[in-house]
Amino acid sequence: MSTPPRSRPLASPLPLPLDGVTVVAVEQAVSAPFATRQLADLGARVIKVERPDGGDFARGYDTAAGGLASHFVWCNRGKESLAVDLKDPRGLELVHRLVDRADVFVQNLAQGAAARLGLDAATLCAARPRLVAVDVSGYGAGGPYAHKRAYDMLVQCEAGLVSVTGTPERPVKAGIPAADIAAGMYAFSGVLAALLRRASTGLGGPVEVSMLEALAEWMGHPLHHGTHGGEAPARTGVAHAVIAPYDAYATADGGQVLLSVQNDREWRRLAEQVLGRPELGEDPAYATNRARVANRERTDAVVGAALTVLGTAEALGRLEAAGIACARLNTVADVAAHPQLAARDRWREVGSPVGPLRALLPPITLPGGPEPVMGAVPELGEHTDALLRELGVDERERAALRREGVVA
Repeated sequence: MSTPPRSRPLASPLPLPLDGVTVVAVEQAVSAPFATRQLADLGARVIKVERPDGGDFARGYDTAAGGLASHFVWCNRGKESLAVDLKDPRGLELVHRLVDRADVFVQNLAQGAAARLGLDAATLCAARPRLVAVDVSGYGAGGPYAHKRAYDMLVQCEAGLVSVTGTPERPVKAGIPAADIAAGMYAFSGVLAALLRRASTGLGGPVEVSMLEALAEWMGHPLHHGTHGGEAPARTGVAHAVIAPYDAYATADGGQVLLSVQNDREWRRLAEQVLGRPELGEDPAYATNRARVANRERTDAVVGAALTVLGTAEALGRLEAAGIACARLNTVADVAAHPQLAARDRWREVGSPVGPLRALLPPITLPGGPEPVMGAVPELGEHTDALLRELGVDERERAALRREGVVA
């Protein structure tokens, strides 16, 4: 399959939406860094404040990305790294001076830590009315869980996601940091909403996002089903809790194909054109979704028997021809080589301390303007000197701050 040429920008392209916006972030791990990376992709200048002794601890999670940590590479491209000790009054004062010049401040320190440093959203916004300041936390500023440790898997459990994920025999966590991602997405959209409000009122203001509340919102279907229907959806592995057939089925060449029948008309087409058993379209044991769910094991056995003798490509071809929604059950490697991503030219390279790394374009596409920035992944403290010079710190003072461990 040939790759189409990239679309040509207009003669006078629109700027990226956040050109001219400066963000200062005291951040670590995933939730806040994921939010600010998206701001950077859209043109914002993002200054990442890190500890001099190792920086963001996500830098040390693994070495899978050419020697760098995969989480860090994913969440931190396009940022400037300032390594500074916030426990030293001189270091903290430098960060406050940066915030004075910023449009947005984001932090996800442990509950109470930002307030002790005067870096919580309420304190910052009280002194800087135009500032948009974001507090990202595990459970929110109040309530009995406010100071509880909040790692992604723990919040997945507290939000009930693990209870509805897995097989009937065993609950499992999501394979991605769903709580972190949910909080990051709401922090990102919260910043955009607050900047839009500032454009019309001149006022920024605090933004609060908690991982629990973000993920609880994403639990909308099972939460409403359980709250209003009397019981939570059962764990069904890849299958759908209230639709059948809707599952992954093995094929003759070792692959798996997932299919989804959304209504009884589709079931009749599946029975006739794929299963080769048109009589099942009218059989009371299968004719309605309610009957198929009640007879899930028999339904799955019938579908599985028909697909297990077909190769993956042939099975998908027959399902597509019958108008049945279907997909391959892809591995991570399959996604990296996905023909749709290649055909849409979604891969780019970003710089890093270990050389170019492959990365996907952000999913927000803005035709008619430049591509997202997708800047380099920074080394710890790579931009410290430049940022201190920008603040008017002379060479002698910079050397003293480095010598005394205030910056790195």
